[in-house]
Amino acid sequence: MLQLARHVPWLLYCSTMRMLISNTTVIGEGGAVLPATDVIIDGGKYVGLLPTGKAQGPFDKSISGEGKILAPGLFNAHTHLAMTLFRGKAADMNLMQWLEEEIWPVEKKLTAEDVHWFSRLGLVEMIRSGTVGFADMYFFMDEVAQAAEEAGLRALLSYGIIAPSADRVEPELRKAEEFASAWNGTADGRITTAFSPHAPYTCGPELWSQATKLARELKIPIHTHLAETKEEVDRMREQTGRTPVEWLEGLGVFSVPTLAAHCVHVTEKDCNILAAHRVAVAHCPTSNARLACGIAPTTDLLNGGVCVALGTDGPGSSGSLDLLREMRMAAMLGKLRQTDPQAIGVDQTLAMASKNGAAALGLRNETGTIAEGKWADGILVARRNAHMIPGYSPLTDLVYSAEKADVEAVFVKGNMLMEGRRLLTLDEERITAKCRELVGKYR
Repeated sequence: MLQLARHVPWLLYCSTMRMLISNTTVIGEGGAVLPATDVIIDGGKYVGLLPTGKAQGPFDKSISGEGKILAPGLFNAHTHLAMTLFRGKAADMNLMQWLEEEIWPVEKKLTAEDVHWFSRLGLVEMIRSGTVGFADMYFFMDEVAQAAEEAGLRALLSYGIIAPSADRVEPELRKAEEFASAWNGTADGRITTAFSPHAPYTCGPELWSQATKLARELKIPIHTHLAETKEEVDRMREQTGRTPVEWLEGLGVFSVPTLAAHCVHVTEKDCNILAAHRVAVAHCPTSNARLACGIAPTTDLLNGGVCVALGTDGPGSSGSLDLLREMRMAAMLGKLRQTDPQAIGVDQTLAMASKNGAAALGLRNETGTIAEGKWADGILVARRNAHMIPGYSPLTDLVYSAEKADVEAVFVKGNMLMEGRRLLTLDEERITAKCRELVGKYR
């Protein structure tokens, strides 16, 4: 492991700075557009949204928001950061072929150094495209946690448990428990942890039951993959007579807060189960489209009361950690599945990427919207570029037209992670150079 200072909050992340973002266009709660607004941040929280010119100083820092949108920061509710290493490694395969032939064999070569650098590469990409928090499961997770602590983002992190046989249950659970206990609540509260049995098809009932018990004892959630492919669902039905959702419910898994990625192939009964147990779903439209898994029934889930957030999945399958792109894909595929242009509105789309994403990470009442009393986790998006003009609707432009290059500033708890497109917490040049060096052994 490459050691950095652990669990020591940097002064940068203990901000008592009083900051003004002046004369900006705010995307408020429910997608409300507030033009010509002064936004005051104090103690890491939004404390005032006032008509331009009404904010009273003094301020430790002032930023001009003229010609910019102040939007809630985006939450990537499901990814595997270090799989930036596998971006572009394989194409035009279904999920199991991709995993069994291209990914799992190569992952056996992974080292802590690889995860150290390629998780940082992913964080660079996420900050640059407006992400303020993410849920990640993978291996060598101490390295991912250190990277998140260094970068200043929020993170729900977990060791990915794969235990298809009984002899793997105990050692895998111990690794997961050790990581979860060590990191939960660290980095000034920005990092929380979860238990992550990979999926129903890679972990047996004993593992699931024990993981659920431990999650309950530690008061942390479960994060898993669920009902991603038709083949997975068909196989589970043949073996148990139940869908994967029904099977996990039967094991009592949903008795603890659960974040389920994908949920592409779910029945009406499955949707009702997810809603009844308040299971959050991380919809990953680009990855599911590229692997031809299908289009998740997001409208059915949302209408049924399920909290649907957005995730990129790992960049090995999605090709990108850009949640702005994921918003656009989610909106368009949702409309296409229903053949209804009103199926998912722009306000719902932004909510999936921000408010619902925060809720999926266990931060329902703390962040995800721009409102007084909420943590100041936000992004400033430029409106000056050609593809953002003429600007009839800032909200519509944010969902359908904005690109990651338009994101000019990113802040978490009022602390600037990027300003003027300049990264403040990560050394992008050093990270990209090291990743180019390390990838040689995988070619």
